[in-house]
Amino acid sequence: QVQLVESGGGLVQTGGSLRLSCAASGGAFSRYAMAWFRQAPGKERETVAVAAVTRSGTSTDYADSVKGRFTISRDNAKNTTYLQMNSLKAEDTAVYYCAASNLFRAIAENSYKYWGQGTQVTVTS
Repeated sequence: QVQLVESGGGLVQTGGSLRLSCAASGGAFSRYAMAWFRQAPGKERETVAVAAVTRSGTSTDYADSVKGRFTISRDNAKNTTYLQMNSLKAEDTAVYYCAASNLFRAIAENSYKYWGQGTQVTVTS
């Protein structure tokens, strides 16, 4: 059973930065696609970024709303996925979830079997 634990959320001003971490245990981390999702109050959960497994390493995908500002990365030696968030905006306020898929690459939420508990990110003006 894979367990995911997020950390790094908090309160930040507009234009600031945060780095989220997701520590995985109990599974073959290097073989899983990893992703960050978020859910704002009153809205559906959405995909933020995906780090897929490829023969040469990792490929990444981003939601249009975060491209150029967020960076997903993974350290297979540490079984950890990161989300570096820069130039934060008020609309980035949400609970951020880390998720793992048994597939090498997955975009759809229902492809992700394992989920963390979520970490709150609040961006204030």
